[in-house]
Amino acid sequence: MATPLAGDGVLALIPQEVVNSIDPVQSSPAPAVATATFGGLPERSPILIFVYFQKAIRSELDRLHRGAVSLATDGSGDVHSLAERCVFLYDIYQHHCNAEDAVIFPALDIRVKNVARTYSIEHKGESHLFYDVFVLLVSHVKNEDHIRRELALRIESTKISFGQHMPKEEKQVFVSEDHFRRELASCTGVIKTSLSQHMSKEEEQVFPLLMEKYSFEEQADLVWEFLCTIPVNMMTKFFPWLSSCISSDEHQHVLNYLKNIIPKEKILKQVIFTWIEDRSMTNKGEMCVDDFHSHSSLSGWSDDYTERHVYPSILSKSGKRKHNDSDGQGPDHLELYPIDEILNWHNAIKEELHDIAEDARKIQNSGYFSDLSAFNRRLQFIADVCIFHSYAEDQVIFPAVLDRMEPLLQEHANEKLQFNKFRCLIEEVQSAGAISSSVEFYSELCSHADQIMDTIQKHFHNEEAEVLPLVRMHFPPEKQRNLLFRSLCVMPLKLLEHVLPWFVAKLSDNDASTFLQNMHLAASSSETALVTLFSGWACKGRNEDINNAGKFVCFSSKAISCFSLDDTADTPEDCGDKCACACLLGCKKDVTSTENNARPVKRGNFSDVCGNSNDGNPSESNGIESALCNKKSCCVPGLGVSNSNIGLSTLDASKSLLISSYNSHAPSIKSSLFIPDMELNSCSKENTLRPIDNIFQFHKAICKDVKYLDDESGNLIPYDEAVLRQFIGRFRLLWGLYRAHSNAEDDIVFPALESRETLHNVSHSYTLDHKQEEKLFNDISELLSELSQHHDALGTINCKDTANGSESGSSHQVIDCTRKHNELVTKLQGMCKSLRVTLDNHVFREELELWPLFDKHFSVEEQDKIVGRIIGTTGAEVLQSMLPWVTSALSQEEQNKMMNTWKKATKNTMFNEWLDEWWKDTSSSATSATECSSLSKATECQEGLEQNDQMFKPGWKDIFRMNQSELESEIRKVSRDPTLDPRRKAYLMQNLMTSRWIAAQQKLPQARTEEASDEESIPGCSPSFRDPEKQILGCEHYKRNCKLVAACCNRLFTCRFCHDKVSDHSMDRKATSEMMCMRCLKVQPIGPTCKTPSCSGFSMAKYFCSICKFFDDERSVYHCPFCNLCRVGKGLGTDFFHCMTCNCCLGMKLKEHKCRERGLETNCPICCDFLFTSSAAVRALPCGHFMHSACFQAYTCSHYTCPVCSKSLGDMAVYFGMLDALLAAEELPEEYRDRCQDILCNDCGKKGTSPFHWLYHKCGFCGSYNTRVIKTDMSDCPTSH
Repeated sequence: MATPLAGDGVLALIPQEVVNSIDPVQSSPAPAVATATFGGLPERSPILIFVYFQKAIRSELDRLHRGAVSLATDGSGDVHSLAERCVFLYDIYQHHCNAEDAVIFPALDIRVKNVARTYSIEHKGESHLFYDVFVLLVSHVKNEDHIRRELALRIESTKISFGQHMPKEEKQVFVSEDHFRRELASCTGVIKTSLSQHMSKEEEQVFPLLMEKYSFEEQADLVWEFLCTIPVNMMTKFFPWLSSCISSDEHQHVLNYLKNIIPKEKILKQVIFTWIEDRSMTNKGEMCVDDFHSHSSLSGWSDDYTERHVYPSILSKSGKRKHNDSDGQGPDHLELYPIDEILNWHNAIKEELHDIAEDARKIQNSGYFSDLSAFNRRLQFIADVCIFHSYAEDQVIFPAVLDRMEPLLQEHANEKLQFNKFRCLIEEVQSAGAISSSVEFYSELCSHADQIMDTIQKHFHNEEAEVLPLVRMHFPPEKQRNLLFRSLCVMPLKLLEHVLPWFVAKLSDNDASTFLQNMHLAASSSETALVTLFSGWACKGRNEDINNAGKFVCFSSKAISCFSLDDTADTPEDCGDKCACACLLGCKKDVTSTENNARPVKRGNFSDVCGNSNDGNPSESNGIESALCNKKSCCVPGLGVSNSNIGLSTLDASKSLLISSYNSHAPSIKSSLFIPDMELNSCSKENTLRPIDNIFQFHKAICKDVKYLDDESGNLIPYDEAVLRQFIGRFRLLWGLYRAHSNAEDDIVFPALESRETLHNVSHSYTLDHKQEEKLFNDISELLSELSQHHDALGTINCKDTANGSESGSSHQVIDCTRKHNELVTKLQGMCKSLRVTLDNHVFREELELWPLFDKHFSVEEQDKIVGRIIGTTGAEVLQSMLPWVTSALSQEEQNKMMNTWKKATKNTMFNEWLDEWWKDTSSSATSATECSSLSKATECQEGLEQNDQMFKPGWKDIFRMNQSELESEIRKVSRDPTLDPRRKAYLMQNLMTSRWIAAQQKLPQARTEEASDEESIPGCSPSFRDPEKQILGCEHYKRNCKLVAACCNRLFTCRFCHDKVSDHSMDRKATSEMMCMRCLKVQPIGPTCKTPSCSGFSMAKYFCSICKFFDDERSVYHCPFCNLCRVGKGLGTDFFHCMTCNCCLGMKLKEHKCRERGLETNCPICCDFLFTSSAAVRALPCGHFMHSACFQAYTCSHYTCPVCSKSLGDMAVYFGMLDALLAAEELPEEYRDRCQDILCNDCGKKGTSPFHWLYHKCGFCGSYNTRVIKTDMSDCPTSH
């Protein structure tokens, strides 16, 4: 069989958009497996059978949600049917998830790391979704003891499974029945959305990976083990239900898959195909699924089995009895009371636990623990036996005789917890190695073993004293056998294959025969193949056949006679040389004959049956003596799902079986899939501040806002336009900020994680989450638009009624509109609740799985860099919305920590300055916590300006006392001060040079005020034109419709460049507070529009910055909060990002560049203009330096090296190749040919030697000619380059 292609083939299987499902027959691309034909169809990957399973689950989800919505809107349907369907769906999906966790995900984790754990965490959270629905339903299911008991059982099971980490239950208060129905519809919508998203992600990521990494046969083995991990009683329901949910063609495809998946042994095929071909269910079609649900209780028996006598109830220690107990005890033997077989199970479990406790004491006494692996497997086996025995009691025995089961459920949960602790203790010691050999460990090991033993003994004693007498008294033997057989079927086939021989090995011959006899008598005719399989496995618990290695002596004939499984067989076979189990298998026709090209099977220990089949009479077969039959070798096959063959000859047969080949469902604590219960709520933030924590601070704000949407969506039923507008505004804000957050994670955070070799694939599932959540936001947005349009239509109808003075004509329309409004709001409520649950779960999983990875794999400096990159792609407008939004959800301490980290990440930028200026403008609406942060920023900025006592700080009086030479001396002092940054230095020098004029202006405040009061006297009070012919307002620099009043000289100029061009000082544009509209020529406070009534809100320009006081009417401009300047471009995160180290805005193509701290805060090396505030285009050089683009063009006409560091300005390979050719053709004078020179390469920075030349010297390391001579050696050159 061909294997999948290696490489990146999986990419071809992953769709580009989130899909609801993969159609394995029509829409899914063919996997890279064999292209041979099977059944006339292209051979498909066995893994794709899961797509049909999930399609059936989606169909059931849709029916459940549609039923709840119909109940909420039309009142059609009833709560009882919804409760039954919900219980059935929960059981099916839970077992599906458990099998994935036990088989599929561990297998995937072996070949592809960091994928499966996310899906396992999702499984753990999905139980709580059903819990909310069960709590709703149990309060409204009236007079239905059966379904109320099923709901209560699952509620208690969920509480116990979550334990102390169970989310706090919010008491539901329903003001009306409609309120309850809408809440029920919302909760079912949440289940549908969450489960559908989970399955879509599996189809997009998990299944393609399995098809790529596993061969065809390996995939078949995985699917087979998956089926063998589901309990038998659930398999009997699962396959008929699956057949009812898919079309006949799809049903045939499933059969074709199963023929390749199930091993070739006939009895295994009979068992599976008997279930899937159960026409008693599938022939009824979809309409009878509800009837099937009504009989699909966990007890697993039909109605005639569940009939029982009703007696007055009495409370007991175990629970509330349904029957009176009597003092008399009947004969204690299995013929009269088959239920006493439970005593054999109790004895077998207690014996095994006693042996484990003894082994623990031996380990304590000897101090030898090298065999802990075998000890752990043995412990896990008996743990699973106890757990499934408890499940059988919870689901079958107790519901038959007890009403109140909560104490028993809690008791069983405690036992499971104790086994878990014991296993974790052993595995921790195994992983710790030699350092674990301590007295404390041995003492704790024995203490755990004794504690489990005591707990189990008390549990069994209570059951034997309280429960079994009720069953003996009130149930006839045939129904007791049914209870026992259904209890056995609670286990999966994988466990039963090992439990049955273990159990039978501990029984006497008579008890073993009675056990098999009761099992055969309890099974229905359709379960004969299953019972035959069980009987064959039970035979393996007896003595091994010395004549046939690997086979066991069959003792089935002691319990049953050989009989035909199919009365219509044309050629019945007799027992002949076969054992009883083989006769049961051989007498039945092969209902699942396979094609000749069926997959060869390497699994199982089944060989050809012993001897040849002889024609005989069935009646004669029934008379074969048991002694003769007992000598036959049992040849019933195994499942073949355990590949380990570790044999321990020192143990008996039963212990060898359970230790050597049993694989538990529970993952090892060393596995990446192991998730301790305590870890599920370990997402609390630590006290230590980590830079990356600020990214997750947004999670609080997201959860807060999405809770608001969920709560407020229920208040939209009464029509209120103001409430709807507020709701839409809050939704738009959340959507925009969530999109910025998810984009930052997808573009920066997740790639940073994936860059670590050990973290490959860890974030892909979360990227898929973002796509699904974006789609959910978009769906809500469309629904809100429809709701707004509906409100407008309703308002139009009301206006017409008011104008016409009548209401009768449109009353019908109002009723229809109101009903439509309620439907839309109900749908919106469900979608908002789905959004809340989806985002809450997404945030929880991110913080549980991804958050700890940063501490482990990233240093604080690397985290700072990640935070800086995220902030650097966030524009000013987004920050202005984001900061108040985030800080409102944080405590004062969290706000301070977040702002401290932001200040640290932006220490090289003007972020503090921008924050101060912006915060002053919004101080009236800012929160008190944010104001404190802003105040601390202003204080720090002021401290930074005054940190140097030697800084020149002259007053106006000092200026007037200075002569020209003294003033020049002070300017030189500022120029030589190394502590000043270039911008501060230029500012001081410029102000010193113009200080006399500035001081003179400051001396005339009264004259300035009077001049400013007269608008007509302000110089320049007239419009200016960028294009006089077309009458386009502006100047040669900018297109705008206003002039600015310069604060320094109180004159009107179109822009600061126009001012500087005619003045002897520079204009401080940020100090500008007034402008003049060039249409009405009125001076007014600066703003984006004209305030005079005559202009009617005339726009001054398309772009206006309130910080820079900048207008532009023709270009795309954005304000960078880190440069605190307006830059030309579409914005941060779009076509530019801000580098926190270089402190400059760079194009997105330059994400990977050489950083130089504050590299742009310098002068152009060509024209000496200050680059940071320059309006001309700036070019980044490969070495990290900058110059004007125009200067670069002129400079490179004659140079190819950086004027600052002398490194090459580009790829000079062609030029250097030309020089190679030139030097090869050039011949030096003889006296210089053998001379060499010491050189330093400007490109690679290495020193070397080069043959003598007057101009060109090639580096021997990198081949560059960008070198300089550091020494001329006239001696002979040792080597010639």
